[in-house]
Amino acid sequence: MSAANHGNFTPAGLALAERVANVLAQHHVDSALIGAAALAVYNYPRSTEDVDLAVGIPPNRLVEMAADLSRHGLQVDVALPDPQDPLGGVLRVSEGKLERVEVVNFDNPPAGGFPALVEAALRDALPVGHDTTLRVVTFAHLIVFKLYAGGYKSKSDVLELLRRNPSVDLHQIRAECGRFRLDRKLDAWLRELHG
Repeated sequence: MSAANHGNFTPAGLALAERVANVLAQHHVDSALIGAAALAVYNYPRSTEDVDLAVGIPPNRLVEMAADLSRHGLQVDVALPDPQDPLGGVLRVSEGKLERVEVVNFDNPPAGGFPALVEAALRDALPVGHDTTLRVVTFAHLIVFKLYAGGYKSKSDVLELLRRNPSVDLHQIRAECGRFRLDRKLDAWLRELHG
């Protein structure tokens, strides 16, 4: 990720995300950028308060990850899911008052979560750049995450991503959305873009 498309991410914020990702990797937990950091990689920098990393692990492992991140000198808040939560919990990791990373877990059996999406997204994630070990979900998977999240902000993000990346293969994106039964939602949002 070049300095030109960081959005409002500070080098310290990205360095913290890389530290967190490296600690997770020591526990054989893959992660990849989603959210505004991923948007910035794909030519749409916008403001945000944190850097988001997606993972897919049993929710009880979040406590183990939090303890190890704390041993690395980071402040960690653990939000475990309840049985009906569609997400598998969140770790909020900070260093000082300005920088924050959210580790968002997309696996919460038996309530669901979205383990198939995070598994595919982590398998296909791409390196962010030469000077970092951070990875980012593919463009198509980022669209699927946004469709899954829903809401006005996600819809706005998808439409702006597509405007800023006119050469993307919409057939490939639609096919990926179809794997997760979100192709109709994509089509509805695309009608707004072209309508």
